[in-house]
Amino acid sequence: MSRRWIQNPNRCADEYLDGIEDFIEFARRQNLGATRIRCPCRRCNNTLWETIENVGFHLLRNGMIETYSIWNLHGEQVDHASSSNAPRVDNVEPIVDPNDQVMGIIQDAFPFASTNINQEGEDDVPTPIDSAEFEQYEKLLKNANQELYPGCESFSVLTAIVELMHGKIKYRMSNLCFDYFLGVFKRMLPTDNCLPKDHKHAQKVLHGLGLGYEKIHACKNNCMLFYKEHETLDTCPICNESRFKITSQNRTTKIPQKVMRYLPLKPRLQRLYMSTHTATDMRWHKEKRVDDDVMRHPADGEAWKEFDRTFPEFAADPRNVRLGVATDGFNPYGVLNQHHSTWPIFAFPYNLPPWKCMKKEYMMMTVLITEDPGRSIDVYLRPLVDELKDLWTNGVRTYDKSTGRMFTLRAAVMWTVNDFPAYAMVSGWSTKGYMACPVCKEDVTSGWHAGKVCYLGHRRWLPWDHEWREKDKEFDGNTERRLRPREWSGDEILEQLNRLDFAPFGKTVSRTRPSTHLNWTHKPMFFELPYWSKLKLRHNLDVMHVEKNVFDTLVGTILDIEGKTTDTIKARLDLERMGIQRGLWMNRDSDKARRDLAFFSMKPNDKKEFLKFVSSVKFPDGYASNIARCVNVDGGKFTGLKSHDCHVFMQRLLPVGIRHLLPEDVVKPIMLLSRFFSQLTAKTLRRTDMFQLRHDIVQVLCKFEMIFPPAFFTSMMHVMVHLPEEALLAGPVNYRWMYPIESFSES
Repeated sequence: MSRRWIQNPNRCADEYLDGIEDFIEFARRQNLGATRIRCPCRRCNNTLWETIENVGFHLLRNGMIETYSIWNLHGEQVDHASSSNAPRVDNVEPIVDPNDQVMGIIQDAFPFASTNINQEGEDDVPTPIDSAEFEQYEKLLKNANQELYPGCESFSVLTAIVELMHGKIKYRMSNLCFDYFLGVFKRMLPTDNCLPKDHKHAQKVLHGLGLGYEKIHACKNNCMLFYKEHETLDTCPICNESRFKITSQNRTTKIPQKVMRYLPLKPRLQRLYMSTHTATDMRWHKEKRVDDDVMRHPADGEAWKEFDRTFPEFAADPRNVRLGVATDGFNPYGVLNQHHSTWPIFAFPYNLPPWKCMKKEYMMMTVLITEDPGRSIDVYLRPLVDELKDLWTNGVRTYDKSTGRMFTLRAAVMWTVNDFPAYAMVSGWSTKGYMACPVCKEDVTSGWHAGKVCYLGHRRWLPWDHEWREKDKEFDGNTERRLRPREWSGDEILEQLNRLDFAPFGKTVSRTRPSTHLNWTHKPMFFELPYWSKLKLRHNLDVMHVEKNVFDTLVGTILDIEGKTTDTIKARLDLERMGIQRGLWMNRDSDKARRDLAFFSMKPNDKKEFLKFVSSVKFPDGYASNIARCVNVDGGKFTGLKSHDCHVFMQRLLPVGIRHLLPEDVVKPIMLLSRFFSQLTAKTLRRTDMFQLRHDIVQVLCKFEMIFPPAFFTSMMHVMVHLPEEALLAGPVNYRWMYPIESFSES
């Protein structure tokens, strides 16, 4: 019986559904009378027991483990000795002994360690390793062949360490906990066992497998790294701060003031080609992708295609890696230390097919910074950028297991993915002030309203002869004659940056910025990459945070939540100053001015009805969290909504809940906004739909300008106008938003 259905990524296909039925029937026959069996879905991993009905549901929702093609844990017996008479099973791999698996890992890490090489440089001939690598290989081979204790045939020293370290990572065990249990296991085993005594010694054994990291000392004030030509310095040449802490004179080792961890990228990219399946999948974007009007992958976007046209030599080999780079700060101590944040920097390959791309198994942490670097993040990016330049220019010799040949692997960064504050750090353009939009730059329409900077003027994106351009009182009091802001090419931005003189990095450097610099804070280090200025899209606006901030502003205003609404007394006075929307001016019938409830806000009874509706909604398991717990009906507000809660609320609940509680002129643009995000965040996009969304979002923002006060239009409201254009350039947003990155960084 064929079991190719296990590999089918489409779990709605008839083949897959029939395969699940065959498995359930097989499990019932082999486990007569049993009510619970092991669940082989990707989440349970054959370690949890579920009812047979739940197992079928799990397989449909999560998919079966791709390597579980022999159902031995559910009663299947395979007689390898009489394989000539046994019926053939397609796509079935034999059960591999753990020791054989470890030997396979060693062979993957050193594919030609014991091969005699006569010719070098040809693609079908491997490159010999140097003496240091061969020494590491011999140490690993020794540990792989050495019994854990005399007479132990099940585990070698290396197999035991690999299994224990795998469990440590899988179940997030701390080093202290691991040390404790390792000591317990060592005492349980015979006294002449070879198990390492703690985590540190176990790491030394695995060091030869690679994928380690480098410790690079940094200046206390983020001025520079003690790296390469500065590696031997003891003080920072910029701020004269000591490299090391002041310690007792009797101490033999010096303690650095600050340390960053750098995890080299090259060996991680090489590992992608050590598995036959992964090596084949790394060519998916070229060999198996369907090129039509539907965008399913970043390779379907115009930015990818333009890169191929600009650099045909790089595009000629589909094994060359296209990378995304992302950074995100988080507090690893929860609420114990609010001022501390850790900043990892990730790289992830876009060559993989959609069902593997952006999975945490393929995301690679390259840099770990132990505090918020601010604009000095470029100081910590230096090792990564140097390696990326070498990967573009020279590449790295890599063994492709799917073809059995060596090739020169090259890599290029397609764009970065960051939230709005980190966008400013990486791009060099400040996302605060009157020119906060990093796309419009100095041509953005902004002004001071109700005590903050607001962004209006969305009629500029309308056709030249549109009737709304001539209206004034319905908008900001002026007619609109301007064209949409111009688009800046990478070469123009680079030329502009080269004319500016920036202060050096570091905390001690003055942060005053000349007016000639506009919102530029520094020249981004990524411009050192030869191809960076040629990219159509260098930095992505994070749709996850844009949607959440838009939701918070919108819901806070229509529910008139104190502290969250933009319809404040200052906003009403601002309308009077501008002479627009007279119906929203302050009521001065008595001695005191009064702010009446606006027509776009719900009345108290309607608000309570809306909140009761939200608290009564229930979602399928795994679709969303329990949003009802975030509803405070008596207080008339929401508390503790996460980004994904806002995502579901905006697209599913909001258009249903408000349709009979607000005027039609208010409901229609909000429903159009909800549909905008629903279509934009779909896993597949049609170019024709994106052109329509580009028109729709301009209509929505213009209608909002006729409804809400100027204080409503934050920078997040404004940048929505650029999201459809970025989708046309880079494809679906689920490859370019912060959900997988934040999940991976906090896991």
